[in-house]
Amino acid sequence: MSGLIALFDDVAAIAKVAAASVDDVIGQATKASAKAAGAVIDDAAVTPKYVHGFEASRELPIIWRITKGSLRNKLLFLLPAGLALSAFAPWAIAPLLMLGGAYLCFEGAEKVAHVLGWSHGHEDHPKKEQTIADPARLEEEKAKGAIKTDFILSAEIMTIALAAIPESGFWMEAATLAGVAIIITAVVYGSVALIVKMDDVGLAMANGGRFSATRAMGRGLVKAMPGFLRLLTIVGTAAMLWVGGSIIIHGLEQIGVPWPAHKIHDIASAVGHQVSESWTSLIEWIVTAGIDGVLGLILGLMLIPLGEKIVTPIWRKVASKKG
Repeated sequence: MSGLIALFDDVAAIAKVAAASVDDVIGQATKASAKAAGAVIDDAAVTPKYVHGFEASRELPIIWRITKGSLRNKLLFLLPAGLALSAFAPWAIAPLLMLGGAYLCFEGAEKVAHVLGWSHGHEDHPKKEQTIADPARLEEEKAKGAIKTDFILSAEIMTIALAAIPESGFWMEAATLAGVAIIITAVVYGSVALIVKMDDVGLAMANGGRFSATRAMGRGLVKAMPGFLRLLTIVGTAAMLWVGGSIIIHGLEQIGVPWPAHKIHDIASAVGHQVSESWTSLIEWIVTAGIDGVLGLILGLMLIPLGEKIVTPIWRKVASKKG
């Protein structure tokens, strides 16, 4: 009997260790996911355009198809690549992270420049005006395009997450990155599904609501969605510039150029100490994020000629050959 009790004690101890490990994985995955906020918001802001123009009945199936492609990108390609980097070339993580940060700055600055009329963005794409008559083929092309875009954003997200994971064992890193992949994908494409279907929900409420308040709420949802999508784009752009600038600043610190990070910290600290102590931390964060965003915008504007005149034409030639 005592042996059975001892066995139960051992099982309980193992269960506690396993539960603690799961908690650690979830906690680390959540923190690492938060670090990738800019790319996540941009992903959620970009994806709805890929279902624009389709019948309402096809919107959720397309989003589900993109979701599966996103999970495949993260779990089958990016996760093993991230683990290999961590194991065999940890020195490469900071430069790759800075490359991803520079891309975020470029994308954000390009959107700003396009709105201001300083850049054509992607409007000059030679295949932009081509239309596809077959709905099934159009759906196929849109889904492929979304999954390709997701791969770039997912690479940024997974690299940021990898850099944010505390030093740990191989399996902990693998489990944490897998957790990041699942959490991010669920948040992004769950949000996209809600955003895309919100106008349909509003229309159903406006036309079929039993109460006048319900119908009024439905009409309000329909009217609010275009403005909400524009706001999401603005927030996504600001987040890209902030996160991209922050990645570059911290990357410079990691490779031995710490003075930009120290200078920003000193400025934020000086401004923060001008207000009440209870607001100091918030003000310091706002000032730091603002400076990171401005620097990200400046870097992105500097990268636009390189991206539009060299990188984009090369990428289009490679893509057209593959096509």
